[in-house]
Amino acid sequence: MKKHLSGLLTGLLALLVLSSLTVFTVDQRQQAIVFQLGEIISVKQQPGLYFKIPLLQNVRYFDTRLRTVDTSEPERFLTSEKKNVLVDSFVKWRIVDVKQHYVSVGGDEARAQTRLMQTVNDSLRAEFGKRTVHEVVSGERDQIMEILRQKADLDARKIGVQVMDVRLKRVDLPQEVSESVYQRMEAERKRVANELRSQGFAESEKIRADADRQREVILAEAYRTAQQTKGEGDAKAAATYAAAYGQNPEFYAFYRSLEAYRQSFKNKSDVLVLEPSSEFFKYMKSSGGKAAK
Repeated sequence: MKKHLSGLLTGLLALLVLSSLTVFTVDQRQQAIVFQLGEIISVKQQPGLYFKIPLLQNVRYFDTRLRTVDTSEPERFLTSEKKNVLVDSFVKWRIVDVKQHYVSVGGDEARAQTRLMQTVNDSLRAEFGKRTVHEVVSGERDQIMEILRQKADLDARKIGVQVMDVRLKRVDLPQEVSESVYQRMEAERKRVANELRSQGFAESEKIRADADRQREVILAEAYRTAQQTKGEGDAKAAATYAAAYGQNPEFYAFYRSLEAYRQSFKNKSDVLVLEPSSEFFKYMKSSGGKAAK
């Protein structure tokens, strides 16, 4: 009985060992390659339970989850202006073709990451060399990242990898370039300010000249109107005087003489040097309200 039980246990143990050598599993995070005597015979892309020939076949697993390769230090690139910029970037990638990945880089993750970063750096150098500092810092940053992703993905397919995203975390200027850019920005702002001041001064001169012209026109029209009114008044006064003179010339002459006396003797300090028989004193020497003959 004991021998029978021992044999049964030995058989079960042998069966378990044989099962472990013939069965393998692939979960949803992996893909697997089955080798036979060093040659690839199949690729297991779907998760599940699979069988292999013990001792003759072996299995290698590959993680297909999304990974990130990040630059340890910012890389220096030249723009079209021959200015240096410091770029810090990262790449999101995953294995999509395990057979191609194994054939091209031996399934070595470090080699794959090195290949990806070389491709990204070459693309960065090419794209930055076409653009100015302003364009790479802010103007065309999204466009540059999309171009980098497309170029990196195209090359990554050769090693069985898909590039999901390429991001520029930071694009900075070296200290010496920053000072140069700030000085140029300051000069540009001063130029714009001076241009605006010049435009404002020219506009103010134009407005002032137009105002002076309108003032001259208004004064001229007012003077013309005043002179016209004055002339009309003088004409009416002359007509009135003429009518009064025509009715009584003697009274008119007397009135005019009184006006002349009033104007001549307005101040006590006024002095007139005239002959006593002058026509000016005609009504002063008369009696009875009549002029002397």
